Amino acid sequence: MTDRKSIIRSVGSYLPARVVINDELAKTVDTSDEWIQQRTGIKQRHIAAEGENTSDLAAAAGRKAMENAGISVEDVDLIVVATTTPDMTFPATAAVVQQKLGMHHGAAFDIQAVCSGFVYAVATADSYLKNGLARRALVIGAETATRILDWNDRTTCVLFGDGAGAAVMELGKPGEDRGVLATSLRSDGRHWNKLYTDGGPSSTQSMGHIRMEGKEVFKHAVGMITDVVYKVLEDTGHSIEDLDWFVPHQANKRIIDGAGVKLGLPPEKVVVTVDRHANTSAASVPLALHTAVADGRIKRGDLVMIEAMGGGFTWGASLIRW
Repeated sequence: MTDRKSIIRSVGSYLPARVVINDELAKTVDTSDEWIQQRTGIKQRHIAAEGENTSDLAAAAGRKAMENAGISVEDVDLIVVATTTPDMTFPATAAVVQQKLGMHHGAAFDIQAVCSGFVYAVATADSYLKNGLARRALVIGAETATRILDWNDRTTCVLFGDGAGAAVMELGKPGEDRGVLATSLRSDGRHWNKLYTDGGPSSTQSMGHIRMEGKEVFKHAVGMITDVVYKVLEDTGHSIEDLDWFVPHQANKRIIDGAGVKLGLPPEKVVVTVDRHANTSAASVPLALHTAVADGRIKRGDLVMIEAMGGGFTWGASLIRW
């Protein structure tokens, strides 16, 4: 195993063209723009077009990340796709993305950790790179979460959107002080029935819809988020004050604000996109990363913390020197 760090060379993203604002949802669901914004901070979400699959979103984000890195698919030998909404039960969506990108070498597989998927995928690619199992990885979080919503359930259907974000990861130079510094991953299956889908191939032979005990999720979220953030800081000898940017999972503005307050982070260091993207599950962290890189906030040398918490419960955080 090398002592070289896995760096994030570039990021990219893709959002479907259709934008649905809260007032449009209020025409078909018993809700309002005020109700949604007050409880979640969400103003709009993107919804994939008919025939536009998770693999299409993932491939588009992957192409953008490779373009931003100045590389081609020939330079990549690992694709990891984090998703809860695969095109099919099998093959892995990553294999379909591999085909759409025209890549016929290397390996491709999916990771399922719900909203924490991208953090888990970064940790997985980091391990592959450090152990010589891959040279360069395309790590993608992609979701068509609106396909598993019950549009009659106003407690869940207003929360989610579709999208994809991607990162190109590779080993840095020996002694280079940038890249993934540390990661902490956690899960606790005792809470599986607080956020889940009520179907699946083995149990109901159907897709199922998202079901959530909102108050229970909120109750656990802030504590779990801060738990892994502090663990990663402890492992690296850093403090909250050292962070330049905190890029959390974009599930709910109140959860993001609560975590920021508990961590003692000033709001201006927290990247927030939930108002524009809603909860895009595994895609939310890379979408937020690309947003902050593209607008110039995250710059080379910045200390960036990414974190997420999702169904399972799963949660995790990574500290990255950009």
